[in-house]
Amino acid sequence: MAGCSGDAPRSAADLNVTAVTLPGGETIRAQMMTHPDDLMRGMKFRDSLPEDQGMLFVHAREDFYRFWMYEVTIPLDMIWLDRNRKIVQIVHECPPCPGPESACPTYGGAFKAQYILELAGGVAKKRNLKPGMTLQF
Repeated sequence: MAGCSGDAPRSAADLNVTAVTLPGGETIRAQMMTHPDDLMRGMKFRDSLPEDQGMLFVHAREDFYRFWMYEVTIPLDMIWLDRNRKIVQIVHECPPCPGPESACPTYGGAFKAQYILELAGGVAKKRNLKPGMTLQF
């Protein structure tokens, strides 16, 4: 019976969504990526991302994770967070890269991180996100 209480997911995509609260109090609905296939696919082939949504990559341990934009079709802000959910690096407005793979640069990985939050390009600046700030999720 406990599974029947509370708000029902609106769609299958809502099953893996968590609320990420920014330092200013705004909330981002972030799709969580934990499975290796999902971590590899990420935002590939999506044609939009609303400002109040994102994708949260969850790794089992802190490490130096680099990301790229191969086959991603929209600009993204990428935010690396350590195990305490403190922002350690931000790359603003990473441009799409249709390929070939060899032409797509990698981003980030300068600091150990356990989580990477992707937002629509420009949202990190609009929300005044900076290294040292802590996100809640």
